[in-house]
Amino acid sequence: MNKQELIASVADTAGLSKGDASKAVEAVFDVISGSLKKGDEVRLVGFGTFSVSKRKASTGRNPRTGEPMTIKASTQPKFKAGKGLKDSVN
Repeated sequence: MNKQELIASVADTAGLSKGDASKAVEAVFDVISGSLKKGDEVRLVGFGTFSVSKRKASTGRNPRTGEPMTIKASTQPKFKAGKGLKDSVN
């Protein structure tokens, strides 16, 4: 399912127009992204938790040349599925 299919499905399920469903989906994505940028986590009970983890700088190898190179530190988004989501899939 891509983003447009998600919006269409939300519109059908909630009885909204596609325009309203699009605004709602975009708002949810924006709020989650904004919270993660601030370093907060977003817990949706029964669905899962969005969080941020920090990765340390490390040394790797360039796959083309084999030369050692430094990989800079970064912040990565993470998602951990909740029990309700796990149970609904299995």
